[in-house]
Amino acid sequence: MRRAHLLGLGFLSPALAIILMLFLIPVLLTVMFSFTNMSTATGISGGAYEINAASLRKLADAGAQESFVETLGKESFVVDDAGITAAAAAYGEQFANEVGSQMLGERFSSRRDLERAFRKLKSRPRSTRDIKKAANLFKRSVLNIRFETAGGLVGAVTDNGIEMTPDQQELLTKTIYTGWTWTSDNFALMAQIPYVWRVAGNTVLYVVLTLAASVGLGLFLAITTFYLPSSSATSFRAIWFLPRILPNVIFVLMWKWLAWDTGFLSSLFANFGVPPRNWMLDTGVNAWVFIVLINGIVGASLGMILFGSAIKSIPQSMLHASEVDGASRWQQICYIILPQLRWPIMFICAYSTLSLLTSFEYILLSTDGGPGGATEVWSLMAFHTALDNYAGNLQYGLGAAMALMLVIVGILASLVYLRIFNFNDLVAKPRIEQ
Repeated sequence: MRRAHLLGLGFLSPALAIILMLFLIPVLLTVMFSFTNMSTATGISGGAYEINAASLRKLADAGAQESFVETLGKESFVVDDAGITAAAAAYGEQFANEVGSQMLGERFSSRRDLERAFRKLKSRPRSTRDIKKAANLFKRSVLNIRFETAGGLVGAVTDNGIEMTPDQQELLTKTIYTGWTWTSDNFALMAQIPYVWRVAGNTVLYVVLTLAASVGLGLFLAITTFYLPSSSATSFRAIWFLPRILPNVIFVLMWKWLAWDTGFLSSLFANFGVPPRNWMLDTGVNAWVFIVLINGIVGASLGMILFGSAIKSIPQSMLHASEVDGASRWQQICYIILPQLRWPIMFICAYSTLSLLTSFEYILLSTDGGPGGATEVWSLMAFHTALDNYAGNLQYGLGAAMALMLVIVGILASLVYLRIFNFNDLVAKPRIEQ
């Protein structure tokens, strides 16, 4: 390998490392998490097996027989060697020997039945309280006990006198496992969310309206500043670029100050008898207007810079020749400028679409999906599901599956853009070179 190639790889290695760490690895982790049921309830490491009130309800919901669930939830009392040893330490060898000789191996369905059997013994404890404590030494239950392996759980259930079929064993170990497992159920769960289609519609509306606003306004600003004097155009672009370099929180706070019930709009309209209100969250329509304006202005600044640079690269001779032929400004825009902006327009549309599909920070800071979920978009729903769930159980797997759907939609949207703008013709060699 030549030294130049090695030098090139050396310069590229930081970029490759960044791409690997900030793009490829997060995408692979998202794909991996989307096929798990990982959540705060399961943890991100291994789990255990535990039968408790909640897992018994899950077992019943999973289709287990009612009698089987009731049996698992009951306590039983078994006279075994472990209990006899404990009784000897607590109430003496004579009582323990009598229990072992007369009752070893017997099973009682309730503590009351075992207490009755104890009262028939000659060496029994004399007080009722001690008899109850002695009975508790023989209590056997699988409730609220953590087992590290499925075999340990099945063995404990069997030792407790509960017989299970192979199907019941499989259902039990699968249902009550407290750790995460590999599954594809997340994609089915998404379709079962009651408001999922509303969120999908909100996402389409958000992308279309914001894309139209940002691209349209960016084109308008680029063309307008192109025909302005150089000093005025530079100052105008600098002012319009400020929203992009401002921190997101400060930018949204400025809009909130504009829309608050004590903000600028309410103070202005109060002079005309309009009662004060929060214009941003008053209605769903108002919220969408502000969201499109906030995101559209930020997106327009980037479009203005790229479109303006592309317009400046158009040979001036073409514009001068059109003026000689009597073309108006509007005709120059329609027949010279816009046709040569196909590549920048495609880039901005594709970039903005992918950005809008996955970005939610401005919506989170301004409306947080409100009012009443009217502005909840897919990426914000994925964030709420995985990282900010009101119910308290953060569902990492389901949120990752939602994010993976955005990746798929983004790839399909990019292919559509390449088709619409005829990408092969855009990158083809000039005909004179062919």
